[in-house]
Amino acid sequence: MLPNIFLPEITTEFIRRINSLTGNEMPLWGKMNVGQMLSHCCLPYQQILGENTDRPPFIMRVLMQRFFRKAMTNDQPYRKNLSTGPTFIRTGMHDVSEERQRLISYVEAIERLGPERLANIPSLSLGQLSAAEWSNMLYKHLDHHLRQFGV
Repeated sequence: MLPNIFLPEITTEFIRRINSLTGNEMPLWGKMNVGQMLSHCCLPYQQILGENTDRPPFIMRVLMQRFFRKAMTNDQPYRKNLSTGPTFIRTGMHDVSEERQRLISYVEAIERLGPERLANIPSLSLGQLSAAEWSNMLYKHLDHHLRQFGV
């Protein structure tokens, strides 16, 4: 069972890990640098909060809901070097300090939102999710990328 992202102690631990990034870390796998990773990790929160409404094409949503939903929302950690959806790829320069603060504010916002309200917001890719599915997906995505940079 994965930790519950709605608990203050989980938010605090994520913030500690995010703040421990200096920007000089090299990825243990993958192609992103720290700034790109932090920007990438902001995207699910931006979608939840309605700041980013870019939906995958219809056929991609069907495939994701049918074949990837369980793997994305269960309590098994993501494997290293998984493919990243095109709308989630971040290139170019991203200011680490700026992206760090944005990500922290999003993590805090989701904790404040709470499980009941989050469960009423459909995923742009996977459709309606339970609070537990949202918690698993958000926890394991952020944990995966923080581990990618050794924190």
